[in-house]
Amino acid sequence: MPEPEYIFFKCIEVKQPIGTFYIGTMNFGQVTFISYADVRRIEERDVERYIGIQRPLDNRRVAELREYVTTVDSSFPTSVILAVKSEDVEYDPENGIMRIVKNTETAKIIDGQHRIAGLLKYQGAAFQLNVTLFVDMDIEDQALLFATINLKQTKVSKSLAYDLFEFASLRSPQKTCHNIAKLLNIRNGSPFRNRIKILGRATGKELEHLTQATVVERVMSYISLDPMKDRDAIKRNDRLARATAWQEKEEGLFFRNMFIDEKDEDIALTIWNYFTSVATRWRDAWNTSETGFVLNRTTGFSALMRLLADVYLDIGKVGYVPSDVEFSEYFSRCTLADTDFNKDRFVPGTGGQTKLYKEMLEQMKLKPRQ
Repeated sequence: MPEPEYIFFKCIEVKQPIGTFYIGTMNFGQVTFISYADVRRIEERDVERYIGIQRPLDNRRVAELREYVTTVDSSFPTSVILAVKSEDVEYDPENGIMRIVKNTETAKIIDGQHRIAGLLKYQGAAFQLNVTLFVDMDIEDQALLFATINLKQTKVSKSLAYDLFEFASLRSPQKTCHNIAKLLNIRNGSPFRNRIKILGRATGKELEHLTQATVVERVMSYISLDPMKDRDAIKRNDRLARATAWQEKEEGLFFRNMFIDEKDEDIALTIWNYFTSVATRWRDAWNTSETGFVLNRTTGFSALMRLLADVYLDIGKVGYVPSDVEFSEYFSRCTLADTDFNKDRFVPGTGGQTKLYKEMLEQMKLKPRQ
């Protein structure tokens, strides 16, 4: 039988009520190698089977992380947590060195499954990971730790994440769209004044029905198909590819060249004028706080933002800022009354959004772009 191979790395011993564990730094390739079997396992892992849940790999999340780790400022600052058997490791306390058997089934993942999977095909510069190793941890303690980390933590809201882009020193689609949402929410005369929940939390204002994340993501979809990639390119001082006429129409990137030309105010003013025409056409529905009405909520906003692409492109002057009067000409064709914007006719969710979009599109006598 051949002698086993080992991985050596520096670490420290930590004692807490749960027991003794070890914290160290390993190269990403070492971590992905020793945990390969666990991260690729399709059926439930031991800890999940014990708890009675199934949490298979989220392929979408893995794909996002695989893209993220290629960016210039990617980072996984928090530790991945692994469970190993004592027969596979040996700690030298005098020198602070851990020796671990180099085998694809050595480690079971307690936390960090998606981060590790996101690094499986990584081929970039050096990428080290903080690693926490528990040795001979019984399944009950693994389950308790897993539940504490994954089932009790408070998730960061998307709105808070977008708000943090305000502090970035460089431009990005995320920062631009955050600034637009904030401007629309605070500026006098804006059709969205005091209507957007900045940080995703309501402050008690009567018409505060839209989250910051909803506004940011809808605007951003007309600037970039891959905002993370564009942000990374800007940080690397790479020139962004301008949208072609085909992309502006077929992919809806009609704000992209405005963004590249740093005409963020034109993007904001276009949205301002467009929704001013909405607020003028359906004054009661836009200003009601009564429950059951959808025009000034996510259903109405999402449908109207989808419709914006059709209306703006029908005007036929990409890069131009239409006035509210120009937009009003389109909405004047709509026969919907204020009382029609109710949740019975347009149910909350994508179904209601799509129905409202199609009805308005038909009444405006516009053909859908796709």
